[in-house]
Amino acid sequence: MAQVKTFGERIADALVEDGLLTVKQVEELLEQQKKEGARLLKLILDKAYVSEHDMAVSMGRVLNTPPINLSRVNVPLDIADLIPRELAHNHKVVPVGRLDNRLYLAMADPLNVLAIDDVRRATKLEVAPLIAAEKAIMDRLTSIDAARSGSMEEIIQDAQKKSANGEDESIEISKDSVEEVNLDQLAASSEEAPVIKLANLILLQAIKDRASDIHIEPFEKTLRLRYRIDGVLTDATPPPKQMQLALVSRFKVMSSLDIAERRLPQDGRMRIRVASRDYDIRVSIMPTVHGEKIVLRLLDKANLSATIEKLGLDQGTFQQFKAAVDAPHGLILVTGPTGSGKTTTLYSALNELNNPIYNIVTVEDPVEFQIPGINQISVKKEIGLSFANALRSILRQDPDIIMIGEIRDTETAEIAVEAALTGHQVLSTMHCNDAPGAIARLDDMGMAPFLIASSVILACAQRLMRRICSHCKEPVSYPPSMFQDLSIDPVIFDGITLYRGRGCERCKNSGYSGRLAIIEAMTMSDEIRKLVIARSNSREMAKVAIGQGMRTLRMVALDRVRESVSTLEQVLVLTSTH
Repeated sequence: MAQVKTFGERIADALVEDGLLTVKQVEELLEQQKKEGARLLKLILDKAYVSEHDMAVSMGRVLNTPPINLSRVNVPLDIADLIPRELAHNHKVVPVGRLDNRLYLAMADPLNVLAIDDVRRATKLEVAPLIAAEKAIMDRLTSIDAARSGSMEEIIQDAQKKSANGEDESIEISKDSVEEVNLDQLAASSEEAPVIKLANLILLQAIKDRASDIHIEPFEKTLRLRYRIDGVLTDATPPPKQMQLALVSRFKVMSSLDIAERRLPQDGRMRIRVASRDYDIRVSIMPTVHGEKIVLRLLDKANLSATIEKLGLDQGTFQQFKAAVDAPHGLILVTGPTGSGKTTTLYSALNELNNPIYNIVTVEDPVEFQIPGINQISVKKEIGLSFANALRSILRQDPDIIMIGEIRDTETAEIAVEAALTGHQVLSTMHCNDAPGAIARLDDMGMAPFLIASSVILACAQRLMRRICSHCKEPVSYPPSMFQDLSIDPVIFDGITLYRGRGCERCKNSGYSGRLAIIEAMTMSDEIRKLVIARSNSREMAKVAIGQGMRTLRMVALDRVRESVSTLEQVLVLTSTH
């Protein structure tokens, strides 16, 4: 009797028929499924063998359910409002249209009869399921939530009407006067519907645009709102100036800060849930001449890689990184400028190491991602809890693995090196330009060269490179001057088509969408240790490391251009010609 195939195996067969998977890949995935007990479809997506949309199309063919590309469908609010928000989020469904007594419903799982029954009861309509990628459904639900909050223009109009009716709550201050604020009135205004809508709209728009930071900046007669998207600040429609105090107070209330304190900087955090995803938000408030500036950093746990394998490293760099993470002790350093993804890379390594057999402790300023199973300490300088003081206490807590947010001073460096030499695994970040530069930085801090050589097992440098937008990708030819500026031989691109993003609505006419990490990794071999002890300069170390197989940031960036993932302009922006 023939063995009945599982649903996942039937989908895998359909993907093979559609030319999206090979038979060999399916065999490897089935073997991995037996070992790990994971769902076959999840393994296919984790390996990035096919896109979620392609998966949905093949699933639709097997289930005899029509697929739908939600990114190309407009969902009117009156149709979206047919289903209660909580029900749509819980079941991951989006209503896309209605014809007479029939409701067309985009679903990630068309076999979910409970979802269909709940929608039927709530709408009193017959349900016609359509299949869509889960991410596309989540993105559309976020867009619908933003639309329900109203547009910035509508909120501005409401504020102007309020002002015209004599309800203007703005406070005019002459230069010689002392500002007086009624705290009860301020607290009440932060709970009013327009302010709540405005704060929610700002957050939802940031999530929709995949922004990493939100900047709300006060000037004499205006406010400025900017989102940092793929590393670049972009202007957005600003909130009305008269809502400045109430808006600042709203964010203070949301992050449990003191609304009465307006003269000193404050730091806090909040957690919000949008489309079934949790976002930690770090809040920083700084007093300026014209009021308090707010910077909100959005931390999406979905950006954390569950394993180092998913960081997208080339094979050689991956093997070096993996060997260092698996080592029983030693110091791993990840370097790069602010906002280059160093901490996210270390968290990905900790995710892989997170196991009940290890006592893992981190000390950070501040804690960015909160991870179950890991003891995380936030530095508080105002009460004397510095990196160095926290590390001394950590070493008395029987740790196996320690992560230090950043090595900034000699005292912290000494404790980190000492911990690495006494059987602990230590991961940390530093600010310098390349992997060999991390060794020079420790030397500058006064660490003895023989201690550096004995403790450091891997030094990395990292940058975030912008991806070409897949929706407006087009071939491009570069002038010879571009290759001269980059000091590269154009022969390396012979037979390869180079691409750029033309700019479209999806990428806000930037030509880029998303970023990927590029990492150079220098393993401390015996030859490099000799150079460290001899206090050789960074260039000599780099030369030896390249001879031993290290791929520099420049080499990795050019590989991404050859793979049609990014552009030569990004190579020019991110890497030096040396």
